[in-house]
Amino acid sequence: MEIQALSRQVSINDFVSELRKFPEAAFDRTDQIVKFLESMLVAPDTLAPYLTWDRQHYTRNLIDKTPLFELMAICWEVGQGSSVHNHRDQNCWMAVPIGRLLVENYRVISQKLEEGTCILETAETLEMNPTHPCAVDPLEPVHRVYNPREFNQRAVSLHVYSRPFDTCVVYSPEQRTCGEIRLHYTTEYGRPSR
Repeated sequence: MEIQALSRQVSINDFVSELRKFPEAAFDRTDQIVKFLESMLVAPDTLAPYLTWDRQHYTRNLIDKTPLFELMAICWEVGQGSSVHNHRDQNCWMAVPIGRLLVENYRVISQKLEEGTCILETAETLEMNPTHPCAVDPLEPVHRVYNPREFNQRAVSLHVYSRPFDTCVVYSPEQRTCGEIRLHYTTEYGRPSR
């Protein structure tokens, strides 16, 4: 595959250094950062300081944060998944240096946040793995990420969020409800939060 031939493994420190070189405009669209993720695969062993695991819930581990972006390692045990959620009108890119994950995208048919109601329909499901990163569609940004039991392995995803944010809207497609939640880190720069 052409992308694999052009890809190279780099340390997480080199990845951060290169990511910091992007101009502000690169974070306003999705194509440049996706190409970056396709060409710069993070060597899994360099992520060790940022990996924490919890049998009850995936963990959110901050690696780097600037006014333009935040970079996080999310650790997924087998069977864990996120809620269906959005990213507060910010772009999001995801790469999976360890394991593989599914991203289920949703179309919002209606949403009344002040009433806590919504109607969603499933749009598509994609697989992410070390050679297939993805960007959240800015026009349909509601999605969930999960590590299906049948994959039978832990996974780690790297998430680049444009313009850091600390709340998001979560959705229950089955109950047709939605509401805002506050986001927290499990670790920050390799140290426990709190």
